[in-house]
Amino acid sequence: MKKVILLSFVLANTLLAVYSQTDKFNAAMGSTLQQLQAAKTTDEMGAVAAKFERIGDAEKTQWLPYYYAAMVKARMAFGATDKDQTADAASVILNKADSLAKNNSEIYCVKAMICYAHLMVDPMTRWKKYGADASANLEAAKKADATNPRPFIMQANSLKNTPENFGGGCKSAKPLALQAAKMLADFKPNSPLHPNWGKEIIDQILTSCN
Repeated sequence: MKKVILLSFVLANTLLAVYSQTDKFNAAMGSTLQQLQAAKTTDEMGAVAAKFERIGDAEKTQWLPYYYAAMVKARMAFGATDKDQTADAASVILNKADSLAKNNSEIYCVKAMICYAHLMVDPMTRWKKYGADASANLEAAKKADATNPRPFIMQANSLKNTPENFGGGCKSAKPLALQAAKMLADFKPNSPLHPNWGKEIIDQILTSCN
């Protein structure tokens, strides 16, 4: 009887520790996601990325912090003077997420984002490599999760910003944007912490292509 009571006590304390750690992780991620929404400057974005990475390093088994850290870095790369260096830094962080969540649709989307950042350094000469790599990652994202709207959102955005004589523009982007908008409306993230971005991008495309 004493052994049963002791085992129950140990189990209860173990579960309490697990739940406490989960609550701590959820709270840290939630507050950092709020900071991400409010971040406007490069310094603020950099601080958010660093905080996500610290959460990932502390947790060690969670892919979401590294995903968000890499995504923020990739976004920063588009406006950076050292686009390649910033995009490479995003790749290093994203590799940590990739090691924890193989064949993950959301991670493929950030891989594509990083490709687009490299592409922006010199679109005319880099399109063949990085454009193809981005497209391959977006197709992999679709295959990994056919319900994920983000690869469609990114493709629509890419087409919108591609000259018409290269197959882009509103005529190509709008149908894909409409499809992505419907998918996003139907999409149910696994938790409040999981990716659910893209509405602003779609709204901008549809407004400018109206």
